[in-house]
Amino acid sequence: MGGGGGTGVSGTVGQSPAADDPARTLLSRGYLRLLALSLCLGVPIALASFFFVSIQHWLEHQVWQELPHALGLGRAPWWWALPSLALAGLILAPIVTRLPGAGGHIPVHGLGGDPIGPRALPGVVLAAVLTLPLGVALGPEAPLMAVGSGLALLGVRTLRRHPADAASASVVATAGSTAAISTILGGPVVAAVMVMEAAGLAGPRLVVLLLPCLAASGAGALVFTGFGQWTGLSIGALGLPRVPPDTIPDAGDFLWGLPAAALVAVVVSVAHGVGERTLRWTSARGTAVRTVVCAVAVGVCLTAYALLTGRSPEEAALSGQMMLGELAENPHGWPVLTLVALILCKALAWGISLGSLRGGPIFPAVLIGVATGLACAGLPGLGTAPAFALGVSASTTVITRLPLTSCVLAVLLLGRDAYNQMPLIVLAAVTALLVGRLRTRRRPATPAAPAAPADA
Repeated sequence: MGGGGGTGVSGTVGQSPAADDPARTLLSRGYLRLLALSLCLGVPIALASFFFVSIQHWLEHQVWQELPHALGLGRAPWWWALPSLALAGLILAPIVTRLPGAGGHIPVHGLGGDPIGPRALPGVVLAAVLTLPLGVALGPEAPLMAVGSGLALLGVRTLRRHPADAASASVVATAGSTAAISTILGGPVVAAVMVMEAAGLAGPRLVVLLLPCLAASGAGALVFTGFGQWTGLSIGALGLPRVPPDTIPDAGDFLWGLPAAALVAVVVSVAHGVGERTLRWTSARGTAVRTVVCAVAVGVCLTAYALLTGRSPEEAALSGQMMLGELAENPHGWPVLTLVALILCKALAWGISLGSLRGGPIFPAVLIGVATGLACAGLPGLGTAPAFALGVSASTTVITRLPLTSCVLAVLLLGRDAYNQMPLIVLAAVTALLVGRLRTRRRPATPAAPAAPADA
């Protein structure tokens, strides 16, 4: 994003000698202006993120609970996902093929990619708000990050404070994304660790990127929390109202826990492979029609879960945040066969969604990992708390390839009860990373997104 009259940080995060001198960089006038800009941007981005996620959460409630009750059906019947997902596909198809940015990043590519520019924002918002509540097996985190980066760049443009080079624009966009994602992850800590790990711990330059991200996410988290209490609106952020009772890990937990972590890695990576194949199929030709077909296929997976278990298809739909809380609150109340059905149907629905629909890849992967861990909890010597912890750590590691971030997320989710599980959490992340890398080493590269160009 070019333009004159920039923030003056060209070279600060670029290739000048100042980038190799942290003290000189942090005290430079241009960098301090960038830091102040990031702090100011965190407030409006947090407000926009709040309403973005609140509206999505409200629509989920209307589609899956209020509407079935209004129709006299009680809970969502077994067939509910079929028309719901067909509608999602019909809505998404023109967004993917006609709007700038094609509705955002394809989730099988992860959370990375180039920042979303302001021109692509309408497509991202429409794709997320109108299709995710209909049962798409994806989370809100990737669209939320796209909204954060797009609004950050739009704010800079509106203020006529254009970053002078691509590196400076990248810092601003990353700060916006971090401010947005911190709201759904429960605070700036996980987001900051994610930035550090994704940056490769790049020596002196890391702090140059990290401080604007912390400033934006810290200000955003403060506004987000206060505004949520004032309005009383729910956002469904990733969190657990209750967690399995903590226990001290013993030899049985490690004896069964590490193979269970490897199994989680296999399940998640196989589902991710389904997403890569789906992307190759949808990118070949007829993207609009094949997008609708894939959305209907997701609905079939959810319907299969309802028919196999006699339960609501909602349990296998959406991001899985609600189900994660239910599994944590009552881990012993789920028969193993029900958990297996949830794993298979959710993993297949998630894999198809990864390569064809729009949303975030992390939250459903966490649910799949936790369900896999709890399905193994009946093994002699493996408790529910270790099984839950390793499921979070292993699944997040596989899908993000960021083991440190995954461990921090698991610890924050479990709270004080994670203290005794920390050794298993760490070893599960290491095991999952190695198994995931081994499975993906020989996979063919996935094609680039068939997106319309979006400005940055």
